[in-house]
Amino acid sequence: MSAADRVLYVGIDVGTQSARCAICTGSGEVVGEGSSPVPAAAADALPRGWAEQDAEGWWQAVVGAAGQAVAAWRRACGCGSELGAVCVASTSGTVVPVDAAGRPLRPALMYNDMRAVDEAGLVSAAGAELEARLGYRFSPAFALPKLLWVKRHEPRVFRATARFLHAADFILSRLTGRTDVTDTSNALKTGADLLACQWPAFIPNDLGLPLSLLPQLHRPGEVVGAVTAEAAGATGLPAGAPVAVGCTDGTAAFIASGASAPGEANSTLGTTLVVRSVSAELVCDPAGRIYSHLHPDGLWLPGGASSCGGELLEAHFPQEYRALEAGPLPPLPSAGLIYPLARRGERLPFVHAEAEGFWVVEPASREERFVSCLEGVALVERWCYEVLQQLGVPWPHTLYATGGAARSDLWLRIRAAALGVPIVRPRHPGSAFGAAVLAASEGHGGVRAATRAMVRSEARFEPDPHLEPKYAERLRELRAACAERGYVPEA
Repeated sequence: MSAADRVLYVGIDVGTQSARCAICTGSGEVVGEGSSPVPAAAADALPRGWAEQDAEGWWQAVVGAAGQAVAAWRRACGCGSELGAVCVASTSGTVVPVDAAGRPLRPALMYNDMRAVDEAGLVSAAGAELEARLGYRFSPAFALPKLLWVKRHEPRVFRATARFLHAADFILSRLTGRTDVTDTSNALKTGADLLACQWPAFIPNDLGLPLSLLPQLHRPGEVVGAVTAEAAGATGLPAGAPVAVGCTDGTAAFIASGASAPGEANSTLGTTLVVRSVSAELVCDPAGRIYSHLHPDGLWLPGGASSCGGELLEAHFPQEYRALEAGPLPPLPSAGLIYPLARRGERLPFVHAEAEGFWVVEPASREERFVSCLEGVALVERWCYEVLQQLGVPWPHTLYATGGAARSDLWLRIRAAALGVPIVRPRHPGSAFGAAVLAASEGHGGVRAATRAMVRSEARFEPDPHLEPKYAERLRELRAACAERGYVPEA
């Protein structure tokens, strides 16, 4: 290991199903990894469109994942290296109220929780000026309407709340003891003014949400604390190691992908689908489907999140989809056609709180159903990039794929054919690796410099010119079926 690589960086990603930890050198070599499941949610059924998790379960999973990664690091490197920084990423739009000691007061309202429909309307009316300047619309999936929902429907919880934390903030609080820190990436959906880097006045004045309940805004990658002795004892991370403020998992995956310049895009496909392009200018969408994250180095990342994704495979083929992919499969395209939602509510390529998944054409065999589900997500992905194109973002010349689904060669071939662009899979496509790159950004002189130094590609999938027109026709059929159900306007 070179002298420069003796300083290591830790990335932690808390997803819906598991927490992952990656420990990397400054040149991008992974020297320790770990993964631990997030405990399953309580068996009590929630109303349709609701999604909750126990935030303590996130910390439990982080402890397990970090312990594995640290043990692997010690075996690989011994004691001859030090940690430069630790950084955490997690789901965008997820919030949990905590008391003065940082203890959760109720289960977290998750990124795909769509209960705050009425509250989204109230927030949108109060924050109309911010919406116009930043070019998005508050939806029920955003965090700020969820805060207002707690205030209106759970006043006892609201009165006891000392702070509302995003999921990444909660883990940072367990690492450092600080509950007053968030990043501009996670804060976008909580109504932060990204141009002024402050919380806008309409939040306390019109919504009655005191700004004291919101953490302070920081740039992703900024060091804000250190690992406490208590956190070190739980995770194995060295006490005193610097901790940098993190970002959303979609932003971390974007960093891990290697995309960094206009004309490049990143899709993160895990439980759900997140798309991001790179733009020198802020992109506005009056329909509220697209929002633009501010890149730590000053560019804009227009994109958004669909509720479609790998969750569909878990719902339709539990513990079976990997075996199906390895077995004999029908030729492409399949006979089936599906809008691939696993739960109620869609955010992109259209916003509809009551939308549900449905079959346009239901195939006969299980193998055909499996391929149809992969294709359905790929068609939605193309639809998302068409929305971006309509808003003035050029069609990407290269797509970088991250998230758990990037490990599937079959799915990447289907997606390349559906979008008609080459897809590059980085060597380390996970958000945990992206968080580690962000942790290294101050040491490299910026995120893009860290990306160039640490991210390497592993494989490239070219589009099939014979399949692209067939998938384009399938997408037309899918759009027409969505219009029939009132999800989108008639073409």
